[in-house]
Amino acid sequence: MKEVASMLQFDKDGLVPAVVQDASTLQVLVLAFMNEESYRLTRETGQAWFWSRSRQELWHKGDTSGHVLNVRQVLINCEENSLLLLVDPIGPTCHTNNVSCYYREIEADGTLQPLPWALAEA
Repeated sequence: MKEVASMLQFDKDGLVPAVVQDASTLQVLVLAFMNEESYRLTRETGQAWFWSRSRQELWHKGDTSGHVLNVRQVLINCEENSLLLLVDPIGPTCHTNNVSCYYREIEADGTLQPLPWALAEA
């Protein structure tokens, strides 16, 4: 079987989107991006690594906060251009201290409403 890293269809910037879900609840935690190196490090270490587009550097999730994402499974989509990581999160995933980066609902009037269940317990 072909090595998956060679199958991945990276974009012009060498990135592929990676949706991250809690393996137990299936809640979407974050959408991040991976390059070849972060994909390799994720597979080697069992923890999520990404490419930070804003900082233009490798990003080991939890390196500074301790809130790591332990990877249970990595799935690839049918077009081989995105990944789904099923993880066991240790602590909140979002840098805002919310469980998920998706913690606000856009109301019909365009305002944002925080979701009460999304705030991580201190």
